[in-house]
Amino acid sequence: MKVKKRCSWPTHDLMLKYHDEEWGVPEHDDNKLFEMITLEGAQAGLSWDTVLKKRARYVEVFKKFDIKKVARMTARDEARLLKDAGIIRNRLKVSSTITNAKAIIEIQMEFGSFDTYIWQFVDSEPKKNKFKSIKQMPATTPESDAMSKDMKKRGFRFVGSTICYAFMQATGMVNDHEVTCFRYKGV
Repeated sequence: MKVKKRCSWPTHDLMLKYHDEEWGVPEHDDNKLFEMITLEGAQAGLSWDTVLKKRARYVEVFKKFDIKKVARMTARDEARLLKDAGIIRNRLKVSSTITNAKAIIEIQMEFGSFDTYIWQFVDSEPKKNKFKSIKQMPATTPESDAMSKDMKKRGFRFVGSTICYAFMQATGMVNDHEVTCFRYKGV
């Protein structure tokens, strides 16, 4: 049986599933994009592994990342979430999710969708990189710098350039699968 060649970073079943099925696949659903920008922000200072293990609970407590429902969350909801060990209990990260949902609604009114807005930073086409190793991947790019700057201007929080680049990788705005990975050509 031939073993699939993958990127070097997924190390266990949860990461392998995420890598094989989701990472780098172009995403255009506003709620899924909201989920990914939230999870990438939650990761700040932590490992992606930690976030993936808590992802199911995030989906549950943030109402399947329904943007309108999250935008209506109150200080009472926030206080309840800060007691939930199933998510990362950081006050700034939790409140930023609600703030960012409100900012997305403003963007949807201006651009028609969060998808239209966010994909403009790559001219609406995935950028296909040709990295042989994770060591070649940048932490930021001019595109992630521009995205971060514009999102911050619009009131988003936890959207630094590094977070934006990880978001771009996760949602297929850039294909950073290593060229030897079986997913490289598939996305």
